[in-house]
Amino acid sequence: MRRREFLGVLSIAVSWPIAVRAQTPKLRTIGFLGTDATNWAAWTAAFVARMRELGWIEHSTIAIEYRWSEGRTERVVEVAAEFVRLKVDVIVSYGTAIPSFMQATSTIPIVFAIAIDPVGAGLVAIKSKAGALYVVQDVLVVANRTQIITFALSKGLPMIISSRDFVQAGALLSYGPNYPALFRRAAEYVDRILRGTKPDDLPVEQPTKFDLVINLTTAKALGLTVPPPLLARADEVIE
Repeated sequence: MRRREFLGVLSIAVSWPIAVRAQTPKLRTIGFLGTDATNWAAWTAAFVARMRELGWIEHSTIAIEYRWSEGRTERVVEVAAEFVRLKVDVIVSYGTAIPSFMQATSTIPIVFAIAIDPVGAGLVAIKSKAGALYVVQDVLVVANRTQIITFALSKGLPMIISSRDFVQAGALLSYGPNYPALFRRAAEYVDRILRGTKPDDLPVEQPTKFDLVINLTTAKALGLTVPPPLLARADEVIE
């Protein structure tokens, strides 16, 4: 082999790995907006686990940009602008769709785990004659979970909400969808979007299974007796 031919072969051999590296596909990026890492831990884990089952591995085939609003509306708007700058492929969130957030991210598909009516903590508005506290859950409520439960217990108010996590933390009763399951379902929607399905072609779904969870320790602290038929219907009883 002549020297010129040898150098040509050597040049190809040396440059090939560089070309391969240049062709390595960019990770698909998911913007994940929640209230805070602690309260969302179980939901985040459920989402990531389902994505892995569908073939999307964090730090390998996808990147997830986690952002936490801490219940502050202005923070949600800041995150929306940041996701636009990052050019994320899809956004995952939960709760009420804030108009400014939706407008700022109008070009990015958004997958909500669930959409429900909002309510603020509003504890000062509760009358002393109230006999119970029913809380409609949203991101602000999740961010103030400890404060709300502490208030209810200090006033001797049985508290009812939709999330099991609140009952574990001291609320009396929850009846609502299984939130980790909702985030697993959200992962399936994200999977379809990343594989090319248009968001407009995806149906809007509602939960079909609702769990009843009762905290007997809280019931005893409040001096309440839970009727046996209700206990029998419960999916979980915390003692």
